[in-house]
Amino acid sequence: MLNNIGLPGLLLIAVVVLVLFGRGKISSLMGEVGKGITAFKKGVKDGTQEIEDASKEARDVTPESEKDKA
Repeated sequence: MLNNIGLPGLLLIAVVVLVLFGRGKISSLMGEVGKGITAFKKGVKDGTQEIEDASKEARDVTPESEKDKA
């Protein structure tokens, strides 16, 4: 369905959105989207670091009698 939307169609859509919402509203919306992406990337990085730290601190709590069976 969207395979035949070309450059003129995308430009028309962009102009309509600009007219409907105005430059200021779109600018603030894009700023919020950028902040959201930055916060998401930071959260993923912090989560990965937390998992790595937890795996370094992990210790074996298997009872001695069970270790011999493995």
